[in-house]
Amino acid sequence: MKGLVFSVKRYAIHDGPGIRVTFFMKGCPLSCWWCHNPEGISAVIETVDQIEKVGEKEFVKTEEAGRWYYVNDVLEILEKEKIFFDESKGGVTFSGGEPLMQADFLLESLKACKNEGYHTAIDTSGFSPCENYLKIIPWTDLFLFDIKHMDDQMHIKCTGVSNVLIINNLKLILDRGKDVFIRIPVIPGFNDDEVNLTALKLLIMDLKRDNLKRISLLPYHKIGKAKYSKFKIPYRMNGTEPPSRERMNELKEFFAETGIKVRIGG
Repeated sequence: MKGLVFSVKRYAIHDGPGIRVTFFMKGCPLSCWWCHNPEGISAVIETVDQIEKVGEKEFVKTEEAGRWYYVNDVLEILEKEKIFFDESKGGVTFSGGEPLMQADFLLESLKACKNEGYHTAIDTSGFSPCENYLKIIPWTDLFLFDIKHMDDQMHIKCTGVSNVLIINNLKLILDRGKDVFIRIPVIPGFNDDEVNLTALKLLIMDLKRDNLKRISLLPYHKIGKAKYSKFKIPYRMNGTEPPSRERMNELKEFFAETGIKVRIGG
């Protein structure tokens, strides 16, 4: 069993508790305007040109975005980092892209990781058939679950998909008793208005239970902008500036009224 991964991040500290290894899997059903991992959208290996400079000379280096990993490859990488997991109560996170687009490989990887005693987390958009979540729930300790917008039409406009399935899957996971961190990307001009924020807060309060552990507010940034031209994807966020620290603190206080722990950043 093999899966397509475009990046492996060791010593990750924003993808779940403790120090972790995060596998970024290729393929995503969403096309969010602000995506900072455009190399993860396509579900196939892509060839891109990287321009490198040595002095005043430029060289074009061809690179492949995506590499096949077997389940044993995943375990070998984790074994080398085990000491950090043990000391920090960390583990492994599967992100993307959308990891559930490779549901079979994800399931086998999760089973193998749990059999080795690793804490497992999934960073998901929530947009996958509920059957896929039911398969992986027994092998997943924590879900990092994105909620982007409560208005379905706006959600479709800026991500390409409806939010109905996403919200239903969030309820499913919580009902099954799994720990969840809700992650809200804060995108100025898209989802930071009072109407949407209030609707988000009401949803969270309606879903509140002991296993809804945290709300993570993720401020929009421009870090991924330079990647877009490499992958021939139009960048649609020109003119949008990241939210200020003051604004993020305001939103932290706003969502803290739910009684759930709120954190700025992953």
